[in-house]
Amino acid sequence: MPIEMVLPFPNIDPFAIQLGPIGIRWYALAYIVGLILGWRYVVMLTRRERLWPNNTPPFAPDRAETLLFFATFGTIIGGRLGYVLFYNFQYYMANPADILKTWEGGMSFHGGFLGVVVGAALFCRLNPAPPLSTADAVACAAPFGLLFGRIANFVNGELWGKPWNGPWAFVFPADPAQVPRHPSQLYEAGLEGLLLMIVLAVVAWNGGLKRPGLVAGVFIAGYGLSRAFVEFFREANPGLECVVAPFGQCLQQGQLLSLPMVLVGGAMIVWAMRRRVA
Repeated sequence: MPIEMVLPFPNIDPFAIQLGPIGIRWYALAYIVGLILGWRYVVMLTRRERLWPNNTPPFAPDRAETLLFFATFGTIIGGRLGYVLFYNFQYYMANPADILKTWEGGMSFHGGFLGVVVGAALFCRLNPAPPLSTADAVACAAPFGLLFGRIANFVNGELWGKPWNGPWAFVFPADPAQVPRHPSQLYEAGLEGLLLMIVLAVVAWNGGLKRPGLVAGVFIAGYGLSRAFVEFFREANPGLECVVAPFGQCLQQGQLLSLPMVLVGGAMIVWAMRRRVA
């Protein structure tokens, strides 16, 4: 397809807000908006006592702010360390000071996910709160951040897809090859963000929260399936195009990290469904 027929990439300033030398990038704003919306959603859920086991939320609505604090630090620290370990380990071992340069980009969802797990576990220990129901509350909120984060990836023109001559292909300004590509960031925003948000809401508001671990299991398995699927259209990090090749099918790093989530999430769903409804 000639480049003239490709959809024009929107020329959006990477800074959403800028006052002189100080500015907030869209990516940072996406994190902020996603966390705030997720926090308010958890507050709303914990105020609906009838949704929870024995009509008792896992924690008081005013404790959701504390949970947000732990989740935020877990996301940032885990996401950065995950990127270092999973995607660019050799470079950062040779340049350890660059690990702190988060403003240059480089965050991993899988690392952020593990960071949030640790943060939520600390929250439960200090409050205390039932871990599975707390995990359900966090799972309901997570798609907000995923939705806005992936849209910000698209606005930044990063994490683009594989070459493609389809009707909604884009040429990303930072792409050295300057070829039409899948807007895989938008695929992820639609699947991991919007669709998963709707599925979790349907489950949560129709008795799912009364089965501790069910909503969290749906989120974990749903994200794993969505990410593994989109990876077929997403350009892999250099050197991670074919991490393993079972049955002759190459798996990228994102797929390799997502498949265990499908297994863990599926096991949680089965376990939760077999338990008596509280």
